[in-house]
Amino acid sequence: MTVRGRSLLLVEDNADDELLALRALKKGGFTPTVTVARDGVEALDLLATPDADGNERALPGLVLLDIKLPRIDGLEVLRRLRAEPRTRTLPIVLLTSSRQPEDVARAYELGANGYVCKPVESEAYFEAVRTIGAYWLALNEPPPTAA
Repeated sequence: MTVRGRSLLLVEDNADDELLALRALKKGGFTPTVTVARDGVEALDLLATPDADGNERALPGLVLLDIKLPRIDGLEVLRRLRAEPRTRTLPIVLLTSSRQPEDVARAYELGANGYVCKPVESEAYFEAVRTIGAYWLALNEPPPTAA
């Protein structure tokens, strides 16, 4: 059985944005276990590939996913995750600098739970990340776990 804990997977290739997100969660007094993937391949490995012993990895309570990633972009990661029964209902919020209407539309077509454009100003960025974390990991009732 897969267990969704109070954990978060941050998929972000920009070290500055990674640091801001981690600081925002900490500053808000909200400290989930955070794993960072720095590209789409690493994210898929963490979510869809069994561990070294062949066991399914526990799914996080939330994935914050950037679009512009090396190797495999965020929209392709989202497409692949939604194609798998095990990760089909995993909460995934795009946290990205892209404001392109086609990216927003495509993200929702692929099954994103939310789409947040990264604010430029650091306090606004902090508040956005704190709000996302509080909603998805504290207030939202997660979908039942897969058997």
